[in-house]
Amino acid sequence: MTTELESTKISMPAPKVTKYDFFNIKLDITGQEEVFRQCKHFLNSNRPNTIFFLNAHCFNQSQINKEYRNAINQSDLLLNDGIGIKLASLLAGVNIGENLNGTDLIPKILALAGRENKKVFFLGGIEGVAEKAASRTRKLIPGIRISGCRSGYFKDEDTEGIIKHIDNSGADILVLGMGVPKQELWAYENQKKLKNIKIIIAGGAILDFISGRAKRAPLWMRKIHMEWLYRLYREPGRMWKRYIIGNIIFFVHLFRIKYLLPKNNQAS
Repeated sequence: MTTELESTKISMPAPKVTKYDFFNIKLDITGQEEVFRQCKHFLNSNRPNTIFFLNAHCFNQSQINKEYRNAINQSDLLLNDGIGIKLASLLAGVNIGENLNGTDLIPKILALAGRENKKVFFLGGIEGVAEKAASRTRKLIPGIRISGCRSGYFKDEDTEGIIKHIDNSGADILVLGMGVPKQELWAYENQKKLKNIKIIIAGGAILDFISGRAKRAPLWMRKIHMEWLYRLYREPGRMWKRYIIGNIIFFVHLFRIKYLLPKNNQAS
């Protein structure tokens, strides 16, 4: 859970981020090292910056939920996640390099936070998961400072109190694990209310993975971009619709947008 990137306190110019038209989504085409440099810039900024991820399931959600699509299109970084987006990039004519899935990338950002002496808040998962994820993170990343944890199951009227809790914790980075599209919409709606946070990361099931509640695929399956198949094997009752029906719908959306919609209507 470490990277080769060395910690530095030297002020650096903001890395150049270019949004590419990926069908009707604004996707950042970049690499891991550029993401780390961008995170360092975010940590020295004066506002919350959002990091979201786009996989096939997220893309499907964006086609039926206009508010969610608007939220991810206005994110500071929207990163490609998974083989579905890689295959779709061929149809879109966009050259995507490395897979920037959150399950691998977020722990490396947390390692960066540890080296930069920044505080992290975990918000997500069922009761107890965030705390267990925090405990395991402290063991895996020397110097990491987890300043607070909370379950991701709460009522809308609790949001104000949660924001105060996060602010009072002094956290610089907020990791959300509330699922798509809830976490992105929550971040989009509340980011301006957070006074101290510099980076908000929408991590999906990341806290379940870090805590050990969910098991990752063997490394060889991850290397060939087949982790989705392992998740389907582990949770067929919950995942079959997302990965079997969802993948069909994903490619239907791609062809519909590319070949059936006039270009001036694709964004809407």
